Amino acid sequence: MMEEEKKRVLVIDDEQNMQHMLRAILSRFDYLVETADDGQQGLDRLRAGNLDFVLCDIRMPVMDGMEFLRRAAALEHGATIIMMSAYGTVDSAIEAMKQGAYDYVSKPFKAEEILLVLKKAEEREFLQRENAALRRQLADIGGPAGFGRMVGKSKKMQEVFQLATKVAQHATTVLVTGESGTGKELVARGIHDLSPRAENPFVAINCGGIPENLLESELFGYVKGAFTGAEKNKKGLFEEADGGTIFLDEIGELPVAMQVKLLRVLQEQEIRPVGAARNRKIDVRVIAATARDLVKEVKKGGFREDLYYRLNVVNIHIPPLRERTEDIAVLSTHFAEKLAGRMDVEILGIAPAAMQLLMGHSWPGNVRELENVIERAVILAEKKIILPENLPPEFGTKRQARRLDDFFAGFSIKKAQKIMEKSLIRRALDATGGNKSKAAELLEISYPSLLGKIKEYGLG
Repeated sequence: MMEEEKKRVLVIDDEQNMQHMLRAILSRFDYLVETADDGQQGLDRLRAGNLDFVLCDIRMPVMDGMEFLRRAAALEHGATIIMMSAYGTVDSAIEAMKQGAYDYVSKPFKAEEILLVLKKAEEREFLQRENAALRRQLADIGGPAGFGRMVGKSKKMQEVFQLATKVAQHATTVLVTGESGTGKELVARGIHDLSPRAENPFVAINCGGIPENLLESELFGYVKGAFTGAEKNKKGLFEEADGGTIFLDEIGELPVAMQVKLLRVLQEQEIRPVGAARNRKIDVRVIAATARDLVKEVKKGGFREDLYYRLNVVNIHIPPLRERTEDIAVLSTHFAEKLAGRMDVEILGIAPAAMQLLMGHSWPGNVRELENVIERAVILAEKKIILPENLPPEFGTKRQARRLDDFFAGFSIKKAQKIMEKSLIRRALDATGGNKSKAAELLEISYPSLLGKIKEYGLG
């Protein structure tokens, strides 16, 4: 490991033997170790910055550990402080935590103990960085609030985001329910990305998309010779997700025989590949999702009751888009900006008349349908603004073809030009909600010229 990648640890202890012992232990595990003889020296080093962890004794001359903790709290040092003492009590440990210590270790300790505490502290530091990065990503989305790749400001979605954020920190099994297209996999990915497993695999599988006779080998793998064509050992998806998260989408489609085997995996945290003689231990978090009503399926006998309760430790229900219409404008704008960037086209916004049509739609396909509709509109938009006619025909935007003769009477080009200008200006003003600057851009004329024509045609 390169030196700049190593973690820096400051050991504050008045006993030289303790300094030497910790330096020897930690150096073997790629930590860069510095030492200080008392709290004052430690405080001076802390002010210099560039430290990841501090191991500090409590009883020392000049400045003891508790005074060091109190003064360190006033500094912006960014280090995680762990206290050590041979005279430790529960009260002193609690007091150290109150003063800002991350953990407390009683002397004498084994090498494994101090390494374990530092490992836990590193995981905490990693989670804090990940959470900060996620908050920055959410801020970059431009929406008022979000979770992972999801955007929404409605009260119902805020409740979903809060629950998902809480459950992310634990290995609890989660059942995500909701109609097709509401974003169940996005919730699962968001939970994984916020969890301590974020650096490990996220494996998604659609339980209804794999033939029943292949499902067991896909989930649990197989050994060489297990069946015709099994020419070598193959890992299943559970083993691929070891240490991470597996997302079982459409869990309601799982055959009853496989439900029994999945229940055993959840209970024992073990899998048995097809043809294997022994089970294999795994460490996988399971998040399942379904658009079905599993309670009804249990009553009908199509889904095992014991598996349902094993999966439904925490239920996150995502409401359909028609029940959170306040999110439609936020999502539409977000998708328009994202898709315009991907297609390298300029979209200034969505016309009020078009947004009104979007808000009034029933959205049977939910967020997935909305994204597809906006993608179509971005492709068809010719004037940098999404207009009603850029939406699909089912939105009531189908336009009837009309001959020029229907607009004009006689043969005067001057009169026809004025009629067309008036019609186009009115249309641009409608599209921009009366915003004259944007209307001038759409019409490709100057702002003063537009003002003059508005006055001329009585469109003020």
